[in-house]
Amino acid sequence: MPVWAFVIIGIVVVLLLWFVFIFNGLVRLRNQVKNAWAQIDVQLKRRHDLIPNLVQTVQGYMQYERATLEAVTKARNVAQQAVGQGVGAQAKAEGELSGALTRLLAVVERYPDLKANQNFLALQEQLTSTENKISFSRQFYNDSVLNYNNKTQMFPSNIVAGMTGFKQGEFFKVEEAAEREVPKVSFEQPKP
Repeated sequence: MPVWAFVIIGIVVVLLLWFVFIFNGLVRLRNQVKNAWAQIDVQLKRRHDLIPNLVQTVQGYMQYERATLEAVTKARNVAQQAVGQGVGAQAKAEGELSGALTRLLAVVERYPDLKANQNFLALQEQLTSTENKISFSRQFYNDSVLNYNNKTQMFPSNIVAGMTGFKQGEFFKVEEAAEREVPKVSFEQPKP
C-alpha cells in the first residue's frame, strides 16, 4: 500500500476520534443540564407540597386576608401546571409564586399570634430552607447551561453540535420584579 493511503487513513481516524470526543463532551454537558434541571424540579415540588400546609395554618389567623391566600393558592396551581412546559414558562410561573409567597409572609408580620404559632414557624423554616435549595439549584443549573452553551457555540465543537442537532440550553431567569428586590431585614425585638 502506498504511503499516501496510510496518511489518508490516519487523517480519517484522527477526524473520527475528534468527532467522537467532541460529541461525547456535548452529550455529557447536555446530561449535566438535564440533571441540574431535575434538581430544581425536586425542590420546586417540595415547595409546592409545603404551600397548602402553610395556607391552612395561616387561614385561621388571617380572616381578612382572603385575597392574599387565594393569590398564593392560584400561583401554586399555575406553577404546577407549568411543569413540563419549558424552562421559560416554568421560571415565569415560579417567579409569580415567589412573589405571592413574599406578599403572604409580609402580611404575616401583622399577626403576632401567628408568628408565635409552632406549626407556622416550622413551615416557615422548611419553606426558607427550600427556597435556599432552589436558589443553589438555579445557580448550578445556569452554570451547567453556560458550560453547555459555550461548548455548542465555540469552534470547533460548534461544527459537531450543528451536525448532530445540539440546541442551546435556556437559562432560568428571574422574571418577577419582587424576586429582584433586596429583602427587608428587621432586627426588632419582640414586644411582650
